[in-house]
Amino acid sequence: MSLGREGEELAGKFLKKNGYMLVEKNYKTPMGEIDIIARDKETLVFLEVKTRESLEFGMPFEAVNYHKRRKIAKVALSYLKRFKETPSCRFDVLSIYYKDSRPEFELIKDAFEV
Repeated sequence: MSLGREGEELAGKFLKKNGYMLVEKNYKTPMGEIDIIARDKETLVFLEVKTRESLEFGMPFEAVNYHKRRKIAKVALSYLKRFKETPSCRFDVLSIYYKDSRPEFELIKDAFEV
């Protein structure tokens, strides 16, 4: 299993433990992909998961740059078209990095706005 897929599996478990209800995994459109779509109570959450084996190149969330955020936003807007009324939503980023062979999690709620 690739590091990215492993991270997404770990992310699903972490999010469930923290009260999120998973709605979609790897939601794909021609414009791009959102790793996880979940519900946090009444809020629809679009999550980007970034996994790193070390912090040599910085924290994983730092890889969610302007271009990546724009792509996620476009995919999220296409997903939201299915709703008659737009639900409350936000964009979270979940960083996973390995420290002493153990995954460490950092969840950034409301990481960016559209």
